[in-house]
Formats: sequence, C-alpha cells, structure tokens
Amino acid sequence: MQHAEDTTQAALARGSRYAMRKLPDVTLAFWIMKIAATTLGETAGDLFAQTLKLGYFLTTIALFCIFVVTLLAQLRSRRYNPFCYWAVILSTSMAGTTISDFMNRDATAKYLPTGAATLGWGPQGLGLGYPTGAAILVTLLVTIFVAWRYAGLTFAIRDIDTFRGEALFWAAILVSNTLGTSMGDFLSDSSGLGYGGGALLITAVLAALLMLKYVPAVPNVALFWAAFVLTRPLGATAGDLLTKPTTKGGLDLGTLGSSAVLLTVLFGLMAHAHVKDRKHGPRLHERSAGAAAGRDRLRVEG
Repeated sequence: MQHAEDTTQAALARGSRYAMRKLPDVTLAFWIMKIAATTLGETAGDLFAQTLKLGYFLTTIALFCIFVVTLLAQLRSRRYNPFCYWAVILSTSMAGTTISDFMNRDATAKYLPTGAATLGWGPQGLGLGYPTGAAILVTLLVTIFVAWRYAGLTFAIRDIDTFRGEALFWAAILVSNTLGTSMGDFLSDSSGLGYGGGALLITAVLAALLMLKYVPAVPNVALFWAAFVLTRPLGATAGDLLTKPTTKGGLDLGTLGSSAVLLTVLFGLMAHAHVKDRKHGPRLHERSAGAAAGRDRLRVEG
C-alpha cells in the first residue's frame, strides 16, 4: 500500500513538472509565429543598424543586451508564457541579424545604405564573408548539440523541463538564428537568386521536410531542428524582399513600416496564444497529471 502511494506521488510530481513546462507545443500556429518573428527580426535589425545608422557594432551590443533581458525573464518564469517565449525568439532574431552582418560584412560601400559614407561608431564588420562565417556558426551549433547530447537531455522541445535543458535550447536558438541570417543573406546577395528566388528555394526545402515527417525512418526531432534553422533564412529573405529598394529586387516598403506591421501581427498572435493557454492550459495539465497517476496506480494494483 505504501509503495502504491509513493508511486502515485511520483506520478503527480511528474504531472506537476509537466505543468511547469515552459516551451510551447509545435503546431501550425507555432511555425506562423516563428516566421513572423524571424522576418521582424530581420527588418528591425536593419532598422536600427542601417536606417537609423547606428551601425552593426553598436546595434549588436544593444540587441544582445535586450536578448539577455528577455532570456532572464523567460528563465525566471514558472510556466509557459507566450509573451516571454516569443520575446526571446524575437530578440534572438534581431541580435542574430546584426551579429551575422558584423561577422560577414565590412565597411565598404557595398554594405552601406544608399548615400551613406559611414555607418555608426566603431568597426562595422569583420569581413569574414558568408562561407567563413557560416562555417564558424555551424561549428558552434554542432558543439552545442554535442554538449546537449552528452548531458543526456532530450532534444524534443515539448519535453524540455529542466533549467539546463532550457539554457542549451536558447543557446542553440541564438546560434541557429544567426546562422539562418547568414544563409538568407548569402542566398539574397551572393547566390544570384535574389530575394524572391531565395525565399522560394527555402520554402521548397521546408515543404520537402514536411513530407519527410510522414516517413517513419526520419526522426521528427531532426526535422524540427532543420525546419527551425531554415525558417530563419526564410525570414531574412522575406524581410529583405519587403524592405530593399526595387532596383535591388525588393518591394521598397521600408524597414520602419514593415517592422510596424510585422510587430502588430506577432503581438496579435501572442495575445491569441496567451488567451488560449489560459483557457485550456490548466485543464490539459491536470488531465496529463491525472492520467499519469492513473496509469501508475493500475500498474501497481495489477
């Protein structure tokens, strides 16, 4: 009898830990919000660095500080909060945009806004180029995943429920968003595909990943992370398509107007997710905890 009670308490503890899970379910709405956030990250990063002429160096420092603030709020939260979670996604997208630009670009006129002789204060780029920058970022991302693997923690976003697992998750997000920016800029600027062609190519690859979801031999976790990385260059190319001049193949909507529209869309989606989570979340968590306890009770009694 005591064993049964102990087992039930353990099951309830697992259910409580599930209730404290702080990352969202991966649904269609999740991917729509991810693409909106990464596109906004591209337009907002360019708004600060180029339109407001703060430069890549100062903007990178400022946006990285914003990332740290939003990350601390997310790590301190006790349960999933859409505003906290998507604020970190957005801040990693903005910071990733300028980190990538600072790594890959230099201070030559090629990377300056039209008519600008200088851009902000400090060094405006390391000039590594997209291949070298991508190689460094891929190495960092692989290193994070190797450390994650050896830590014995799950890669499945739905099941991450420890501080160390969440910290590794956000480290991978920051690096993958920076890598995605480099990929998107390479496709837009250097591959010859242009903004529209780059976006279409990435969309086609994402569609192929969606089809692979129905192949049993392909792990869904691997597909998730591949799609997560690729939605960033999709956002980068889409953002460039919206903001760049028509002479460069863009729609010339401007970084300010595009960022305002995308922020409104993202904020509306976050509000909807927040209302939905408050309405349905507690009942789902209670059912999960009760089901786990019931299963363990049946195993003990049987």
